Amino acid sequence: MFTLEKYGENILGARLAIPKILQLFLKYDIHATWAIVGMLYCKNKNELLTKLEGLNIPYENESFSPKHNLWQVGENESQDPYHFGYSLIESIKTIPNQEIGTHTFTHYYCLEDGQRTDHFEKDLQAVVQLNEGITSLVFPRNQTNNDYLNVCKTYGINAYRGNEESWIYRAYTSKTNTTTKRMLRLVDTYINLTGHHTFSLKSLQKEPIINIQSSRFLRPYSKQLAVLENLRLRRIKNGLTKAAKDNEFYHLWWHPHNFGKNIDENLHFLEEILKHVDYLRGKYNFQSMHMRDVTDVINIIS
Repeated sequence: MFTLEKYGENILGARLAIPKILQLFLKYDIHATWAIVGMLYCKNKNELLTKLEGLNIPYENESFSPKHNLWQVGENESQDPYHFGYSLIESIKTIPNQEIGTHTFTHYYCLEDGQRTDHFEKDLQAVVQLNEGITSLVFPRNQTNNDYLNVCKTYGINAYRGNEESWIYRAYTSKTNTTTKRMLRLVDTYINLTGHHTFSLKSLQKEPIINIQSSRFLRPYSKQLAVLENLRLRRIKNGLTKAAKDNEFYHLWWHPHNFGKNIDENLHFLEEILKHVDYLRGKYNFQSMHMRDVTDVINIIS
C-alpha cells in the first residue's frame, strides 16, 4: 500500500502535472477519460465522513479500508491537498473532450478477500450520487471482477477498462501479484514480449458491458532506467502505428500521480507520444477517443 510518507511527493506533484497534461491534451486535441475516485469530490472532512458512514467494507487486510487512516485527513482541500481534489476535477471539466469516469468511490478492491457484491453495489450507489452521469469505470489495481459487471450495468456503467490479453497482465490480488509477473511487465515496457494489444471494434467483448481493454500502461520516467527511454518510447509508438495502419484501437493509460515526480521528463515523454498521434492523424486519419466515445460508436453501429 502507498503511504503519505512514501508517496506524498507524487500526490502533490500531480497537482502541478494535471494542468500541464490538460494543456497538452488541448494542444493535440486529445480525448481522455479521467477515472476519478469519488472521495476526492468531498469538499471537507465532515462530508467525507458522512459519505463513508454506510460503506463498511470488511477487507481481510484492514489497510485497504478507506477508513483505515482517517486520522490523517485534514479539514478541507486547502489544508489537505492529499485527500481532497474538487478543484482539480473542476479544472478537468474546463477542457474540451475530457470524460469524467469513475475509479469507484472508495478505490474499491474488487478481488481482495472479505469484500462482497453488496459492498461493491453500495460503492457504486455513492458514485451515482455524485450526479456526474458517469458511464465508464476503471477497476482499481486493474482488479476486474467479472461477477460485478452486471452490477455496473445496473448503475449506468456501460464500459470498463479491461486488462491486456496476457497471463502477466491477468487480474491479480495483493497475494497473487508475483515478483515474476512484475518483472515481466517491466521488461515488456521496453521490449515487445506480449504484443501491442491493439484491438478492433468487432473484437471487443460487449456483454454485459463493453470491455475497452488496455493496450499499454505509460510507466513513469525512471532515472535508473533513463538509458532505456528510447526503447520505451519506440514500444508505444510502434503500437500506435500498428493501430493506425490496421484501423484499430490503442488504449494508453496512466495515473496523474505517476507524473508527480520528474514532471518535466514525464511531460516531455508524453508530448513525444502526442506528436506521433498527431502525425498518425494526418497520415491515417487516426482519431483520439475517450471511453464514452468508443461506447457511442458501438451503440451507433449495433
